[in-house]
Parts: sequence; structure tokens; C-alpha cells
Amino acid sequence: MTTQKPILEQQMSQMQIKLKSSGIISNYNESPLLRDEKDEEISRSALAMFRAKEEEIEKKKMEVRDKVHAHLGRVEEATKRLAEIREELEALTDPMRKEVSMVRKRIDTVNRELKPLGLSCQKKEREYKEALEAFNDKNKEKAQLVSKLVELVGESEKLRMKKLEELSRNIETLP
Repeated sequence: MTTQKPILEQQMSQMQIKLKSSGIISNYNESPLLRDEKDEEISRSALAMFRAKEEEIEKKKMEVRDKVHAHLGRVEEATKRLAEIREELEALTDPMRKEVSMVRKRIDTVNRELKPLGLSCQKKEREYKEALEAFNDKNKEKAQLVSKLVELVGESEKLRMKKLEELSRNIETLP
């Protein structure tokens, strides 16, 4: 209200200037009775103009207030709708998030179990290769020994046969 008082005074002085220029206030040199009547008439018309302006301002103020309230109502509705949409989105993603989280945890667990198994497998694979190599080496050695044995047995048989033939000839040469 304190800011309205200087505005009202300014409007009153502007109205008086308009009234003077329009001829309503023309001569202050007239009789005091006429002057009082004219002053009163001027005051009434100024007051009427002021009230009309005030009513117009109040009317516009109410229109703006109604528009603001209508806009706030739409904003509140939009806010409620957005909250509903957010809840729907959370409801949609929440079960998936739980399932995804469970699967990820299970994958992590399996990965932890796989790591030592992989290392064990690599170790056993190395051991298998070493054992296979040792087996193959021993197999070769055995094959060589078997062939040597066959050769020695063959030679031994030949020598024994020779001896037997020689003994057999010696027996035949005996009287």
C-alpha cells in the first residue's frame, strides 16, 4: 500500500492536468461559491476516474490471478502425471534390476569358481603332457629294448643251433 500512495498522488495530479486542459477547470478567479462547486465537481470526477481506474486495475489483477491459478492447476496436474509416470517406470525397471543383479552376482560367483578350475586344468594339462612325453619316451625305450632282445635271442638261437650242429657232428664222428 505504501507504493500505491505515491502512484495515487501522481495519478491525481495527472487527472487535474487533464481536467484543466479539457476546460473543466477554467478560471479560479470566479466567485468562491462557484469555485467550491467546480472544485467539488472536479474532485468528484477525479475521484470517479480514479475509482474507474482502480476497478480496471483490480479487474486486470483478478484476471491475472485467475490465469496464474489456472496455470498452477495445470502445473500441478502435470507434476502429478510426471510422478505417476516415474512410478510406472520404476515399477517396470525394478523387477528387471533385481533379476539382472542376481544374474550378475551369479556370474561373478561362477567366474570366481572358474578361475581356480582353469588354473587347475592348465596345471593338469601340463602334467598330462609331461606324463605323456615320459610315457612315449619309455615306450620308445621299451621298443628299442624289445628289438635288442629279439636280436639277442635270435643270435643266441643261432649260436645254440651252431653248437648243437657241431655237437651233433661230433657225435656222428665218434666211433
